[in-house]
Amino acid sequence: MINIKTKEEVKVIREGGRILAEIVNQLKERVVPGIATEELNTLAEELISKNKVKPSFKNYKGFPKALCVSINEVIVHGIPSEYILKEGDIATLDLGVLHKGFHTDMAITVPVGSVSSDILRLIRETKKALKRGIKKIRPGNTIGDVENTIGRHIERSGFSIIEGLCGHGIGRSVHEEPQILNYGKRRSGPKIREGMVFCLEPMLSMGSKEIAPSGDGMGIKTADNSLSAQFEHTVAVTENGSIVVTEL
Repeated sequence: MINIKTKEEVKVIREGGRILAEIVNQLKERVVPGIATEELNTLAEELISKNKVKPSFKNYKGFPKALCVSINEVIVHGIPSEYILKEGDIATLDLGVLHKGFHTDMAITVPVGSVSSDILRLIRETKKALKRGIKKIRPGNTIGDVENTIGRHIERSGFSIIEGLCGHGIGRSVHEEPQILNYGKRRSGPKIREGMVFCLEPMLSMGSKEIAPSGDGMGIKTADNSLSAQFEHTVAVTENGSIVVTEL
């Protein structure tokens, strides 16, 4: 069952989303060569405490940190560590916060210093896939319409769709119904209604669409170790369209 939020609940979610967006924006500025990913997690925890919200991911299904930092071939759920970011890496920061009983969730992929034009295009096309999916979120459309739009964009880009991972509903729980794939058929799946809140998160690979454990016990990487990127926003459905709540 897809949970429908009231207007008051959506207002709370928008408050939490803005706090989250501000935190992630500050974290992004610290993604530079020479910083350890654990330092990024420490900063995330400090900013979460300062803003009087709680981390959504810490201790969720055993995840030990507040922030996911996924490097290069790691797609999602990378655990911050003593790894030092170096020139040419790409880092995906994924963070969720709990504000007044409701979660919001967002992710960005950031180049570390100078990277190749191919990597910049991977990041750019992933971000575009998210934006196009968001445009399809409005009452009367279906989840399949959103999935199809994301999938068609990724196919045109020449990159691979990571098929084993998906977006989701969000609210009082970090993960709620429905699952939202990054490919699908038009006019399929549940109809979108006012009060629904979703996390869209297209994930693209420069190589294989297959996934494998990354080795830290939590992370998931591309099976062929090709580079990957992810962008995610929390989106609330309104009467006439949608609002990206994790956008400044």
